[in-house]
Amino acid sequence: MGDDSEWMKLPTDQKCEHKVWKARLSGYTEALQQFQRITDEKSPEWGKYQGLVKKFVTDSNAVAQLKGLEAALAYIGSAHVASRTVGEVVSGVVCKVFNQPKARAKELGSDICLMYVEIEKAEAVQEELLKGLDNKNPKIALACVEVLRRAVSEFGSKIISLKPVVKVLPKLFESREKAIRDEAKMLAVEVYRWIRDALRPPLQNINSVLLKELEEEWAKLPSSAPRQTRFLRSQQDLRVKFEQQQQNEGEGGEDSEEAAPAVDAYELLEAVEILSKLPKDFYEKIEAKKWQERKEALEALEALTKNLKLESGEYGDVVKALNKVIGKDTNVMLVTIAAKCVAGLATGLRKKFGTYAGHLVPTILEKFKEKKAQVVQALQEAIDAVFLSTTLQNVSEDVLAVMDNKNPSVKQQASLFLSRSFRHCTPTTLPKSLLKPFCVALLKLVNDSAPEVRDAAFEALGTAMKVVGERAVNPFLADLDKLKVDKIKECSGKVELAGGKKPAGQVKAPSKPEPPAEAPAKTSGPPKKTPAPAVAKPEVCEEKAAVVLPASCMQMLDSANWKERLAAMEEFHKAVEQMDSKEMPCQALVRMLAKKPGWKETNFQVMQLKLQVVSAVAQRGSFSRTSALAVLEAVLEKVGDVKCGVRAKEALTGIAEACSLPWTAEQVVSLAFAQKNPKNQAEALSWLSNAIKEFGFAGINVKAFINNVKAALAATNPAVRTAAISLLAAMYLYMGAPLRMFFEDEKAALLSQIDAEFEKMKGQTPPAPIRGCSKASGGEEADAQEEEAEGGEDVVDLLPRTDISDKITSEMVSKIGDKNWKMRKEGLDEVAAALSEAKFIKPSIGELPVVLKARLADSNKILVQQTLSILQQMATGMGPAIKQHVKGLGFPILTVLADSKNTVRAAALATLNAWVEQTGMKEWLDGEELSEELKKENPFLRQELLGWLAVKLPTLRSVPSDLLLCLPHLYSCLEDRNADVRKKAQDALPMFMMHLGCDKMNKAAAKLKPASKDQVVGLLEKARASVPAKPAAPAKAAAATSNAVKPATAATALPGQHVCSCFDSSPFYLQAVVKKPPGKAEEDRSGPIFTLVPNGKEQRVKEEKSLKVLKWNFITPREEFVDQLKAQMAQCVAKWLMEDLFHSDFQRHIKAISTMMEHIEAEAEATVSCLDLILKWFTLRFFDTNTSVLMKALEYLKLLFVALSNQDYHLTEHEATSFIPYLILKVGEPKDVVRKDVRSIISLLRRVYPASRVFPFLMDGTKSKNSKQRAECLEELGCLVGLCGMSVFQQTATKALREIAVHIGDRDTAVRNAALNTVVAAYNVCGEQVYKLIGQLSDKDMSMLEERIKRSAKKPSAAAAPASKPPEEKVAVSANASALRKPSSDQAPSVKSRRLHTIKYDITLEECVLSSFSNRGLTLSVMLSVSLFCAQIVQILHQESQWKLMCGHVDEFIVATLMQLRLLASRRMVDERTDRQQQVEKLYSSVIDSLNSLFPSCKLAQETSPGVLKDLVHALLTLILDPRHQQSSGQSQLIRSVHVSNVLSPSLNPSALLMLLQEAYNSTACSPEFSEMVMKCHWRMIKLLPEKVEALYLDRILLDIHNFMKLFPKEMLKQKPNDMAHRTVRTLLHTLYRLVGPKIMDHLSLIENRSESDVEAHLKRAMKHSVPPPSQMVLKPAASSSRESVNPAHYQERLKALRQLYGLGNNSKVPHCLLLL
Repeated sequence: MGDDSEWMKLPTDQKCEHKVWKARLSGYTEALQQFQRITDEKSPEWGKYQGLVKKFVTDSNAVAQLKGLEAALAYIGSAHVASRTVGEVVSGVVCKVFNQPKARAKELGSDICLMYVEIEKAEAVQEELLKGLDNKNPKIALACVEVLRRAVSEFGSKIISLKPVVKVLPKLFESREKAIRDEAKMLAVEVYRWIRDALRPPLQNINSVLLKELEEEWAKLPSSAPRQTRFLRSQQDLRVKFEQQQQNEGEGGEDSEEAAPAVDAYELLEAVEILSKLPKDFYEKIEAKKWQERKEALEALEALTKNLKLESGEYGDVVKALNKVIGKDTNVMLVTIAAKCVAGLATGLRKKFGTYAGHLVPTILEKFKEKKAQVVQALQEAIDAVFLSTTLQNVSEDVLAVMDNKNPSVKQQASLFLSRSFRHCTPTTLPKSLLKPFCVALLKLVNDSAPEVRDAAFEALGTAMKVVGERAVNPFLADLDKLKVDKIKECSGKVELAGGKKPAGQVKAPSKPEPPAEAPAKTSGPPKKTPAPAVAKPEVCEEKAAVVLPASCMQMLDSANWKERLAAMEEFHKAVEQMDSKEMPCQALVRMLAKKPGWKETNFQVMQLKLQVVSAVAQRGSFSRTSALAVLEAVLEKVGDVKCGVRAKEALTGIAEACSLPWTAEQVVSLAFAQKNPKNQAEALSWLSNAIKEFGFAGINVKAFINNVKAALAATNPAVRTAAISLLAAMYLYMGAPLRMFFEDEKAALLSQIDAEFEKMKGQTPPAPIRGCSKASGGEEADAQEEEAEGGEDVVDLLPRTDISDKITSEMVSKIGDKNWKMRKEGLDEVAAALSEAKFIKPSIGELPVVLKARLADSNKILVQQTLSILQQMATGMGPAIKQHVKGLGFPILTVLADSKNTVRAAALATLNAWVEQTGMKEWLDGEELSEELKKENPFLRQELLGWLAVKLPTLRSVPSDLLLCLPHLYSCLEDRNADVRKKAQDALPMFMMHLGCDKMNKAAAKLKPASKDQVVGLLEKARASVPAKPAAPAKAAAATSNAVKPATAATALPGQHVCSCFDSSPFYLQAVVKKPPGKAEEDRSGPIFTLVPNGKEQRVKEEKSLKVLKWNFITPREEFVDQLKAQMAQCVAKWLMEDLFHSDFQRHIKAISTMMEHIEAEAEATVSCLDLILKWFTLRFFDTNTSVLMKALEYLKLLFVALSNQDYHLTEHEATSFIPYLILKVGEPKDVVRKDVRSIISLLRRVYPASRVFPFLMDGTKSKNSKQRAECLEELGCLVGLCGMSVFQQTATKALREIAVHIGDRDTAVRNAALNTVVAAYNVCGEQVYKLIGQLSDKDMSMLEERIKRSAKKPSAAAAPASKPPEEKVAVSANASALRKPSSDQAPSVKSRRLHTIKYDITLEECVLSSFSNRGLTLSVMLSVSLFCAQIVQILHQESQWKLMCGHVDEFIVATLMQLRLLASRRMVDERTDRQQQVEKLYSSVIDSLNSLFPSCKLAQETSPGVLKDLVHALLTLILDPRHQQSSGQSQLIRSVHVSNVLSPSLNPSALLMLLQEAYNSTACSPEFSEMVMKCHWRMIKLLPEKVEALYLDRILLDIHNFMKLFPKEMLKQKPNDMAHRTVRTLLHTLYRLVGPKIMDHLSLIENRSESDVEAHLKRAMKHSVPPPSQMVLKPAASSSRESVNPAHYQERLKALRQLYGLGNNSKVPHCLLLL
């Protein structure tokens, strides 16, 4: 031990870690004082002690530890970083402090734990304390129980989670230590104080004596709710509020209730797994013939179901067995036990049992026919428990089905079940659409002969009235007498709702008696105006009419003189117009019109006035439906009258306004078709179609119309048929495509007429209603009409549905479950046929869910896909009622996402989206099922599920709290080994955060391991910036028009359409664009469709390369790709065109393509600027199965590529890779017309994209499973080889030909022939060498190939045929060249004129080159044609008036020349005869002379693309270095003619040489001599820089230098024998700086992160030192021309400098092409 003076000099933090306990004590004391002085909680001083706090509390010296605990408490209470230390500090307190004998140490340890709770770390503290309960040292366990009790007492149940505490209480009660048992009892009392009776069930199994003691302690507790006495840092506002309440006594009642939230005892229980505990022979015994054995099995199950909380599992077989016992067992004792088992399962599983509710409810309801009270009671308990696991919507169909049962006991119990179920409902969960069918059914039972049925119906109706209020139920009671209505209200008053819910009518103002008193007065009017015998009598009507009409009018109404009757009617009409609407006796007035001669009036003037009176009375008075029925038939008889028809229609419109259109329309249609007059029928239908447009479609009864409309369509009168079709067109506006399904059985001719009318309506918006129920005749009718309007909003509910449960036979079910896959497929086919026949089905589908669920896991993937198709069809047919099958059939769909096949997963996603479209997302997010699926460690399942959630969650305004259960699995996905899973998880993070909030997600992340936690927290912070905003709630103002728009939208989104593609069911692919008001779109369609965005395309390429956006690469287009494309196109495409491009209707796609075709010439430049986006959009269309869209798309593409060819535009690599692979997919289409167009497009494609670049895409196409695609791709490959020779293979000739030769043995004849033709085409180019290239073939394949080659040799004309009419193939430009080249708008118009000039020459460039390709032998005629052509080119270039003809064709010419050079090289290798060698050398000279003539012209040379120039220099250098040329006799002449300097001087382009240098050093195949030559070219180019620097694109050059330095760092090049490349590039940089000066720093704009670039560093170094670069020693200012002559001495001096510079020996040769250096 050292002297004290040593450690006293140390700083405080080092003292705290010192070995000497006194030093540590001193350090803790100083630290405590320092902590008390620091006022800023974010002071950096806190960070110094973050790692030391644990040592404070775990000090081995008791005295020092006591001081350390005080310092730790001060630190935790003040430091902002203290929360990070919670785990280690609390663990240290538990293990090292709670076992100390000193009470002060324990007290400080407890305070530290509670302080951590106060700073929001309650979960971590609780976790450590619960661990401490298992410690063997009883002192530690006792202290942990005390701290837990204090925490619960001070912070309450909101902060401290009581579930884990309650879980450990029974274990603590069994402790051997009495102190622990006593403290546990105190803890139990404290917990009871907060949750009351919810604590009893978890403790029901403890010692009875102990339970009695606890009961006594619990009884002593005050009845008032407890209050939180200590608050979190985030609850300081709540603390102030409580303090104020304590000062003001008497105001804390409500708040105290809020402070003690109700706790569900179920949540505190531990789930018990019972399936594995079932007897092994349970299923055998429950099927046994002896009832004793069945009873034994049921009693074993009953004992297990007594557990209050059950573990979730697969209970399908158990429920099926119980269902069979309840439904079919004749022993009532067993039925009772089975019912109790069902109740136990439903109670223990709660919502998880909802899957099985649909199977049990119908069986239980039917079993209520049993009369024994014991059985009925058990069944009641069972069905009540089952109901709590599901919703009233899900069981509604089953309950309504038994309401007409003949057995009164079944009807009674069904009504009582409804009554009990209603008690658990609210006005939200019992909407009018659900209330209506129940009320209608119960009202029938009110008049039942059995008194117990009537009483049960009254009770159910009274309960419904209590829940939703009198206003909602009264419309259904309009026809009920007053005694029965009073009975219902009496029952309503006695009802007590579950959970103390307030009834709907008493929420707002329970203390005011006036509104309830007035309500009956308002609603008592209409029953008096409903049809009653006293009102209907003619004498009463006449008396009432006489009071309001003139006496003369009453006398002359039945006069025999028509003029008197006319005068009387005029007075009648005048009186009605002047009459007070409140005093108008409507029924009496309209019945007076029937007074003789009544409606058989022969004078049309009188009849017109009668109809006017009807219209006026209906519009002005309180016109009831009884009054309407009195005149409707008579008015309809006059609808077809020529003179009175208009007035009759006005009268019908008035009646519809008074009584609602739905009711009037139903009466009009039924009355019209009861008549025989076709004119009346036609005019009635015509009026109805117009009325629908005026009134809207709300509440229309579609079912009532269908049969009458079908009758009208079958009428012999053409006017009736035409009117019926017009009515269907009006209905189509609102219903959409589902309407057609009702008429698919009609004759083809009639169906075509209907389709034509529907086609006219497509894309139209339903008009806003201009008429409606502006007044109601009474409260009930008003409410009834309101209810009808609400019920009519969802058109899907109006569709008639078929019950197919009787078609799901046991035979069909057994087939689907058969071992033979063929039988299973047959069963599935039968199900699909039943669904197709029924179209719209009811949710009762028997045992189908169980067997279909099994098929989703079928080993045969075809059957899995067929099952998914059936489920998708079922969702469409069942509509929203599919919700009840989500648990049983919906979630199993998610398991299919784990399949490794993309097609199966795509089908599963499509099915999933179809279900979600009908059910909404809430059903899928509610419960643990989704989190359980996400928990499975399958990468395919996780990435698909997370991708799906990332799309769906942003569309929701709220989500269930169960989404929190997914967070742990989401975080584990963030660390998944699979990169796709990690990416999808990161994409989903912002969507989860949008709904759950940052705090909840951070709390969940805090539970992770430290290593995982840091990573996840970082990702959460990153995701926080990209959290989307929640979608706004739908505006209430738009509710009036939503009725018209919603059905059509819903209809177009139905996935069952035959014209839709396989993606049409998924919502992302058919997103409907919001429709504009009529007329607005037309105004905007006059402008340009594309906007030219400067550098927009380049920016998109850059973003895709840097992975900021998704790369356009997929097997099937997912939603994120469509959304990305939509966002990109929005910047450069007109808004109205965007609506058409991304509309759900394929007709709008055709319209959009037509629009683009019209603008293709007018907006050529803008089209090119967004060409990549256009091509991407067309790739989406390739996945449509609608032939019309596909053909239109191909037509546009043909026009597009012709236009691009005319502009001399070349596709970039980005555009080609985004489009060509998907185009090649369509070459395998089964339809010939499509394949023909695709072949045309591929041939046009060669004009704008090099054939050698198309070649790899076609090779990929040959790997397809589609035989047609393989055959077509091989044919195209053969065509390319025939046209372009072996150059299309580039460096992969051997590999490619071997892959092609494999297809010679293909099973498909077309594929074999295509492969043979392609190899023969290669043979025609390179001769016998092809046998070496294709490798080993089987004897059979080789014989086929040899035979085909022999046959082709017999027909030489066939080989030369392609040359006779070659396609106009454009330039084979490299990718780099294409990317840099942009078409010039001022050059485009003159392209055609240039071509007209070139026609006068006999031999075009393409003809010359292609003829060389297509001939195996290099004949004299071909040689002469090539030489002649080259001579013509030289002649043109030497004439000033002619050389301009080459403008715009330089790249074309150079590429063709390169092809010719390659062809000559291949011929030189094949044929070594001397005469042929001489011919080849002559051709070399001709071609190179033409090049030497081209480049002295600076303007033409500057047109050369960098990529083409790079290829040319590469070819020339290869030619120079070829040893065969150097050994041949004509070597000197040939080498001398190759002047690389002539190429470099006028077309100075450093980018081309940098690309070549990069390629040379990146390739292992390049020789050192070639690399040297490339560098020498650089030095030559550097010398020429002073003359050309002003014309250079410096930004691009600096970017190329940056890319080179990034690819080849200095360190890498130094490892090579010669680092001359790096020195060369550096010299180029310094030369550019010397020429441009400091302004060169402004040209670094294209370099991302320029501060990290070596280019900027080199330039700054050059600026700093301002030293001339080393190249100045060799390079002199080029004041004179590059062609200046040099004397021999100067020549030798320069040669010596060159050799020294490049490290060459004195004997090394310098090529003639570089002597000008």
